[in-house]
Amino acid sequence: MHRRRIIVAGVPLLAGVLALSACSSSKSSSSGGGKPTYTIGFQGPLTGPNAQLGINIDYGVKLAVQQANAKGDLPFTLKVAEADDQGDPAKGPTAAQQLIGDSTVVGVVGPTFSGATKAAEPLFTQADLASVSASATNSSLTDPSNGFKTFFRIVPPDSAQGTSAADYMAKVLKVKSVYLIDDKSDYGVGLAGDIKTQLGTDSVQVISDSVAAGTNDYSAVATKVANSGAQAIYYAGYYADAAPLAKAIKNTSFAGKTMSDDGSNDPKFISLAGPASEGWQFTCPCLSAVAATDTATKQFVSDYTALAKQPPGTYSPEGFDTTNTLITVMKSIGNGVTRAKVVDGLRTVDYTGLTKQIKFQPNGDVTEKGIFVYEVKGGQITELGTVDKLISG
Repeated sequence: MHRRRIIVAGVPLLAGVLALSACSSSKSSSSGGGKPTYTIGFQGPLTGPNAQLGINIDYGVKLAVQQANAKGDLPFTLKVAEADDQGDPAKGPTAAQQLIGDSTVVGVVGPTFSGATKAAEPLFTQADLASVSASATNSSLTDPSNGFKTFFRIVPPDSAQGTSAADYMAKVLKVKSVYLIDDKSDYGVGLAGDIKTQLGTDSVQVISDSVAAGTNDYSAVATKVANSGAQAIYYAGYYADAAPLAKAIKNTSFAGKTMSDDGSNDPKFISLAGPASEGWQFTCPCLSAVAATDTATKQFVSDYTALAKQPPGTYSPEGFDTTNTLITVMKSIGNGVTRAKVVDGLRTVDYTGLTKQIKFQPNGDVTEKGIFVYEVKGGQITELGTVDKLISG
């Protein structure tokens, strides 16, 4: 089941993130009225070049906790603790340990980026602490051989996005050749590999390239793209690098289709790329509510905007849904919540969220999968529909 989908333009506003008393990162284990206090952690980038994707989710976590406390029917009080890993795999373990070291943390929303997730999960598993990502999509993260026994995610893996992205380019855009660039991150390399495999199945020629994230000058690779004869470019990476790439591409003779992924599918791409962003398309396992009509989604947009002083962005509703999934499990346990009980509860949870029906497969992947396509039109990100529907016409 799908309800209306959310991705609305916004500019980050960090002021006030810590001002919500019900959502403070206090490590207190008791509260007024004799109720125990439990903490839901968030791990992701709150600073750094791609911080917006983490900020989007963080506010979703805070809103869910605020609303749960306000309802007054919990046998406990909830708080939020944040761990900023800047989306950097090298900082993932330290951020995870920060949350693990807080004995009141009984579940974590995140990590946000795939590389940081891969680096942090051994620690979460060792601590028997559930981490439920709203956005980490690298296919290998749920491979049982990793031993990540406490990891779950509410978004489908890159194997789903990669297959859908390739099919969309081959069957909807009808291109015969694609210049495929990854940013050398776990996320970018994994997604590009999945896309390349399916493009081969679809008999589309692939020219593969890798450019490390943080590259300042994309003129050389842009020239290579223009001279390649490719009919489309797909960039597997994040908006902080997709934006300068888009600018460089615009300064060449390239006239093909321009595409990227959920890591770039954010209004920050538009603000950084400017006019060069126009016409870029994105695949994303995330949902949009630009034209939302159902009451629940419209209320979410209103409540989120009131809290964050910015509209929800990419993965904001997924962050909200992930937190409410954890809260649902905790409510079923009662006032004797433990980390181990939360992990067990997630294995059988069945929660109706804004974005999807949330149930998990034995490996931690969500059962429901849907890949959407978005396009920058008139300086706004517009939903075109699901890949399946676009292919079927």
